[in-house]
Amino acid sequence: MALKLGVAAARQNGAMHCKSPGLIFPQAWSCWNWKCALLSATARALVYLAAMARGGAHGRLAVVLVEIAYVTLTAGFYAGLQQRALGIRSRVLGNLVIVVGVPGLAQAVDWLLHRVSGAAAPGSATMAVCAFALVSALFHLHVMRRGVFLTGDGSHSLKEDFRLMPRLAARFVLKPLVVAPALAERIERALDSEAAA
Repeated sequence: MALKLGVAAARQNGAMHCKSPGLIFPQAWSCWNWKCALLSATARALVYLAAMARGGAHGRLAVVLVEIAYVTLTAGFYAGLQQRALGIRSRVLGNLVIVVGVPGLAQAVDWLLHRVSGAAAPGSATMAVCAFALVSALFHLHVMRRGVFLTGDGSHSLKEDFRLMPRLAARFVLKPLVVAPALAERIERALDSEAAA
């Protein structure tokens, strides 16, 4: 399914995109997000090194290098898709692509690769990874809508992105505490008006 992007709408929202508008998937490669690729590869390599620290050194470096290469390629691509989705004309659809579509694609490809390689992950591990991917995607949406961890024309430097992170992370963590009471009040008013009718 080809989704045309509303670049003008994205720029109006403060999002930075690649130079050319177009279809989401082909343009994602031109918008490969090196910032997310670098951070994801570094984090994954550290996790793998820590997890393998108990085992012998045999094969450790090869596993880490393969993981770094795979994650660098895919994380940059998926973040590029998320960045492109910021410009979808319908903000709701763009948010769904960022939070559900891209992580769903990533998890499906990861699951398929594990199945093909004969190293299928247990169901509980798959569910845990999916939950983490959802929270991670919500965080990506939160920071990308505010112009952070974007690449391309007009984007911040990586140093500036890191400078903005503590405040954005705090807002992300506190957001449910702000949204929940407002949502509960809205539901209560709807129920009250329905009961009065």
